[in-house]
Amino acid sequence: MHATLSRTLSPARLLGGAVITGSLLLSGCGNGDDADASRSISVGTVAGPETEVMEVAVRLAKEEYDLDVEIVEFTDYVSPNAALADGSLDANAYQHEPYLQSMVEDRGYELVAAGRSFVYPIGAYSERHTSIDELPDGAIIALPNDPSNEGRSLILMHNEGLIELDDPENLEATPVNVIENPRDFQFREIEAAQLPRVLPDVDMAFINNTFAQPAGLSLNDALVREGPDSPYVNLIVVRAGDEEREEIRQLVSAYQRDEVAAKAEELFDGGAIPGWE
Repeated sequence: MHATLSRTLSPARLLGGAVITGSLLLSGCGNGDDADASRSISVGTVAGPETEVMEVAVRLAKEEYDLDVEIVEFTDYVSPNAALADGSLDANAYQHEPYLQSMVEDRGYELVAAGRSFVYPIGAYSERHTSIDELPDGAIIALPNDPSNEGRSLILMHNEGLIELDDPENLEATPVNVIENPRDFQFREIEAAQLPRVLPDVDMAFINNTFAQPAGLSLNDALVREGPDSPYVNLIVVRAGDEEREEIRQLVSAYQRDEVAAKAEELFDGGAIPGWE
């Protein structure tokens, strides 16, 4: 018999972040004693297909390790790290290394990677144009406003010859770092989750596959996109010192399986590349 429990974390506790709900998959009824409680952990994900991918790992963790994993869903990129840092979560799985490092440096979080998940290539989409060559002078380009993904987008534009950056290795580049913009592109910095919504109002938008796929956007349709050699592999992240904790190692092991990769392939249609292989 399976019981399903739900909870919502206090938005105030999460620095105002928007939280949906979490579901804890348990076998049997009741929570048991303290020993049983130690076999339960929580992991934060971004709502959407990445959560569905994690659900496969949750099932495998239960079947193989008798580990109960609660998934807590978020709708932004900031709150999962705040929740992990304050102890509301045991792990999260949604961010790549450059973003993690920017959060550690900016906020002083003591967070580390416990394992790799997937590369979710970023792409530039348009409802107005079918190729980069069609972009007009003065085109409005929407960028994710978090430090690493904005730099990621600008580096991709630099590599495509659309702009020139003062340092194409700077993962936290912003429009201030654009030193050559021959087509006078206009940049708009938008919260990543909102980018699909603004797509009709701009000439092109760089959208993470996390948000592109639920909006019906295929990486194959992107005007510009990263290849499989992208360094932006996503991570399973924990508080420093927990990376060798038994339950965390079991979660990582359950996640890095063929069944999980197959689910990601089904949901992302080639837009999720296993980062542990």
